[in-house]
Amino acid sequence: MPQTITRGYKTLLEEANAKVETIPASDAIQLLNSGDAVFVDLRDPRELEREGRMPGAFHCPRGMLEFWIDPDSPYHKKVFAQDKQFVFFCAGGWRSALSAATAKDMGLKPVAHLGGGFAAWKEAGGPIELESPSKESS
Repeated sequence: MPQTITRGYKTLLEEANAKVETIPASDAIQLLNSGDAVFVDLRDPRELEREGRMPGAFHCPRGMLEFWIDPDSPYHKKVFAQDKQFVFFCAGGWRSALSAATAKDMGLKPVAHLGGGFAAWKEAGGPIELESPSKESS
């Protein structure tokens, strides 16, 4: 029997975007320099290798988010206990909107996400650190 999806990704994204602040890339660049926020990179490690990293961003694979946020989890990361704003980002802004909404639902605050993701960050001239080529590939 075929599945009937009653709340698709578009609805989930609309709900998430209505719930959390979206920060434009130009504002995010200024926020990164202020030290008042923790930028959380949700991208897959292969994306980081291919596209580069935002300097100082904390890498949290999307699949570990809830476990790393919750202080009762054996996987909790202390970075999520800081009294700062948390700005989530991914490649294009979809995973980060859903992640920011989930983090907010869990009680993390304040949270936001980077509109347009890492692609918008690059387009706005945000700083990028590239991965060093591995010794095995040379």
